[in-house]
Amino acid sequence: MAARGASRTAVLVCQGRAVAHGRIAPDRFADPAAMELLRPQERIAVESARGGVAPQGWTDRMDFESMNAMAEVIAPRTVAIDDAVRDRLHPQLVILGAGLDGRAWRMPELAATDVYEVDHPASQQDKRDRCGTLRPLARSVRFVPVDLSREPLGPALAAAGHDAAQATTWIWEGVVPYLDRAEVRATAAVIAERSAPGSRLILNYQSPSAAAWFGRLVARAMAIAARRPDPFAREPRRSAWKPGAMRALLAAAGLPVSSDDDLLTLARRLHTPARHTLSLRNGRVAVADRAATSTA
Repeated sequence: MAARGASRTAVLVCQGRAVAHGRIAPDRFADPAAMELLRPQERIAVESARGGVAPQGWTDRMDFESMNAMAEVIAPRTVAIDDAVRDRLHPQLVILGAGLDGRAWRMPELAATDVYEVDHPASQQDKRDRCGTLRPLARSVRFVPVDLSREPLGPALAAAGHDAAQATTWIWEGVVPYLDRAEVRATAAVIAERSAPGSRLILNYQSPSAAAWFGRLVARAMAIAARRPDPFAREPRRSAWKPGAMRALLAAAGLPVSSDDDLLTLARRLHTPARHTLSLRNGRVAVADRAATSTA
């Protein structure tokens, strides 16, 4: 992630959730906080996509298609992560690279949970400015400003009050691609170190794909042609992982993977739109659990 400035990717993901709210898998997915976290200018493309009528202008049509594609990918990813959180509620929830995540404001199941939002200081300040009158449903929300590519995670969490002796649910969503492989391994080691027995890690990552890499180049070229800022210029992707490699990494850290599905599979289970099969196939959600009792 960039050293300065708030995350553009976080805005795009939030826009995708706002588009999906009440429209994609409405019996399983809802995020009323998403629109509240967006600024007025950012809501324009969302409202157009929610309206369902494709605009005539090329640049507006590009925004329309982008918003719908994002919603199609984000909805099954969010449902899978939410379900894994609900399946094993703990007194602590750590969200790594929280961006504009709205779980603390929309999930009543977190009423007895302290939520720790970890993010780059600039992105986190932007998030706090956006929260406005939103009131959390979680027991507490504790903001932990830290740049995962440069600063140690463990001391920052400890200073914020995270208790490594209590079971924790970890959400690591939409972050791994922006870290290099050494940074991913280092973060996984800290997660393992601060995971008491029974803890759960819910991980979203990308599998390698030459086609996906080419697709990002095309998207970048289209943004330039439309005289729009490149949304990924400050946030280059640095790593992708084959499922076997990710499974081995987490197992070595004492967090054996119990499930690992691509988003296309998850979308088909939900019967949600699956037009963008490439993006859905490359995105994955894995769940890894530390045994409830220590074997040490």
